[in-house]
Amino acid sequence: MPTPPVEVAHIFRQHGPAYRLAHPLPRQQQRVMRAIEVCRSAVLGGHVEACSHCQQTRISYNSCRNRHCPKCQHAERARWLEARQAELLPVEYFHVVFTLPEELAAIALQNKEVIYGLLFRTAAETMLTIARDPKHLGAEIGFFAILHTWGQNLLHHPHLHCVVPGGGLSPGYERWIACRPGFFLPVKVLSRLFRRLFLTALRQAFEAGSLQFFGGLAALRQRPDFTRYLQPLEEKKWVVYAKPPFGGAQQALRYLGRYTHRVAISNERLLALTEREVRFQWKDYRHQHKQKSRVMTVSTDEFIRRFLLHTLPPGFQRIRHFGFLANCHRQEKLALCRQFLAAPVTELLPLPAAGRQQISPFPAESLAICRQCGRGVMQRIQILPACRWLMRAQDTS
Repeated sequence: MPTPPVEVAHIFRQHGPAYRLAHPLPRQQQRVMRAIEVCRSAVLGGHVEACSHCQQTRISYNSCRNRHCPKCQHAERARWLEARQAELLPVEYFHVVFTLPEELAAIALQNKEVIYGLLFRTAAETMLTIARDPKHLGAEIGFFAILHTWGQNLLHHPHLHCVVPGGGLSPGYERWIACRPGFFLPVKVLSRLFRRLFLTALRQAFEAGSLQFFGGLAALRQRPDFTRYLQPLEEKKWVVYAKPPFGGAQQALRYLGRYTHRVAISNERLLALTEREVRFQWKDYRHQHKQKSRVMTVSTDEFIRRFLLHTLPPGFQRIRHFGFLANCHRQEKLALCRQFLAAPVTELLPLPAAGRQQISPFPAESLAICRQCGRGVMQRIQILPACRWLMRAQDTS
């Protein structure tokens, strides 16, 4: 008999109540755990569907729609891709990654909103500044930036993925300036400027009293200790690297479909759950054979701890737009880009099948073909009310 699939929800349901008793958690982490525990269960209610042909019935429970939930990102990803499709340009796309040093990742863990915000701001300023320099590109670029805070082993590893078209608008908005084929901007120059801008912004945040330090970092509350902590980072090489270019708009969108709405770990990577341990697949990108899939085993408490490291502050935007893709003037400047590139919206490539959802005024569930007969359409016939008392009963049991 095949082993039943493991989900993060299973781990939280079985071990979450005990973990919360043993480890006092911030309210946001508690909300994330509870949302994942009850996702697509009777607690949130749902509806009953019946086939229009064979009268087969099916119960569908509601999703929690929490952005940390592995089961709730597919629909959000598809909607986001639909919105981005009309913004793609017929040029080569590049992928640039900005990574915080390990020493700053420790500070970020205690100051998520401040440090993640600085990461977005300084990485964007770095890209825009170097791109405007006539020695490099001499143009105003536009790009998406996507925050990831995890590595394959689920430990805290904050980094920013930037997806950028290979070129930009000239200073007077008179023409499109294309970058060299296969080369966007020099990563060594990006790394040095990013380091300087981030450390400057971090010191300003310290002087403004915006940073908090606890536990092993408590000594950094004193200015001399904070200054000494940052000194080695001024000479350290910061990791900024450019992955191989995607190619055209179609390849960029296909990549974005896999990457934008990821969570710390997908259910597909989970292998087994026991009373004490969780096993999951991972890849060690520092190893020579970095694409080889490995297996990691951790205690259930350690798995939950690592997963919760990546809980974002309420309302924090983990996907942002900059340059000519910034929200305030996106449509106007994209129209200029298309004019210079002779690329009207109607000529853009269609959305890849992997990220496409059927567009309809009706709920997607009502359009599902019956799996029993393959001929009828599943139609909603009854609403199931939420049963939140089930969650309260579970917590007190």
